[in-house]
Amino acid sequence: MSNPAPAPAELRACAEDLLQALPEFARQTPAPAAGEWGDAAFNRRALELFALQFRFNPPYRQWCLARGTTPDQVRHWTQIPAVPTAAFAEFDFSCLAPEARTAVFHSSGTTRQRPSRHFHNADSLRLYEEVLWRGFRRALLPEDPFPDALDLLILLPPAASAPHSSLVHMCETIRRRMNRPESAFQGSVDASGGWWVDPAAVWARLEQCASLGRPALILATAWLLVRVLDHPGSHQRRLSLPPGSRLMETGGYKGRTREVPPEELRKQIEAHWGLPESAIFSEYGMCELSSQAYDHFHVPNAVRAADPGRAQSTVRVRVRRRFRFPPWVRWEVVDPETGAACAEGAVGLLRIWDLANVFSVLAVQTEDLAVRVQDGFELRGRAAGAAPRGCSLMALEPADPSPVANVPRS
Repeated sequence: MSNPAPAPAELRACAEDLLQALPEFARQTPAPAAGEWGDAAFNRRALELFALQFRFNPPYRQWCLARGTTPDQVRHWTQIPAVPTAAFAEFDFSCLAPEARTAVFHSSGTTRQRPSRHFHNADSLRLYEEVLWRGFRRALLPEDPFPDALDLLILLPPAASAPHSSLVHMCETIRRRMNRPESAFQGSVDASGGWWVDPAAVWARLEQCASLGRPALILATAWLLVRVLDHPGSHQRRLSLPPGSRLMETGGYKGRTREVPPEELRKQIEAHWGLPESAIFSEYGMCELSSQAYDHFHVPNAVRAADPGRAQSTVRVRVRRRFRFPPWVRWEVVDPETGAACAEGAVGLLRIWDLANVFSVLAVQTEDLAVRVQDGFELRGRAAGAAPRGCSLMALEPADPSPVANVPRS
């Protein structure tokens, strides 16, 4: 079998340039730093990448031309045309030739939808894995080195069972970077394609962590967490995970099942597993992006510093939650009618410019409603008429079993 065709050399050089700049990323600096990640440097990188994507991404070039926009007309990253996430389901917005594509991530929509598609090859996956790991470490594992005793539990199916899930690939990357066994994955895929976990097995693993004094790092979707906490007999069960334990949840309910507000879910996790609110993190990401946002950042020993005389699990630390991306990403909350940036506090649609999306489209228009709050944003649900999506839905109903035309399988 012949090797896949390489990506355009100019794009590979762009990806390598970004990779070389990543070591300057300070994990404990939520806001974009000066220098390598300042506005001028970001603007230069964004304009250069836009010109390359206009050249090598035919559907995107047509999209821009239909809007009367070419690279020579754009002076600022906010002027780069953003592609709606829904369009990724209709067109192959990729700079990679079909024969160069070795992997594809799908959006986790419902069975009645054609999924969005984000194509990858070895170069794009290398960049994707590096930026997701640095973003994850910045939010949940800022210790250097990170705690070796952390017991990793991933309430998702393993990568071999869900090869088109960007979330599963993200968690598999984290598992490998942490050098944890494949048994960290606690989920599976049932006969209909839906995601599933055994609540009793999850409880047993957590009780083992508590009894052995080993802190746990839990990665899960919101809905699978609810399934575990709602398991018969769980309402009366209590345990106290050791200090240093932490949890990342992602994916909402999208109106498709019993919804538990984030605040209530965090209270249930604290009540049943002894995790304080400051140890529970929400992640925001999607298959069309390469980078993720987190709603706050772990500060080692922050709880002990707040009250050295009390046990970590009993101290409540106020967490001011707002999502923030790493500094190679910019975003705006825009008016859905005019596309202009909304004032702080006004509800609009979230628009994202991700420099790590080298081989697809750096500017993505989401259907998520958001509000700017200082240097971050709060999510306010989905725009009216937007299709339900989210990795939590994979635990609710089977994935679409029908093949998607022109989508290579890996």
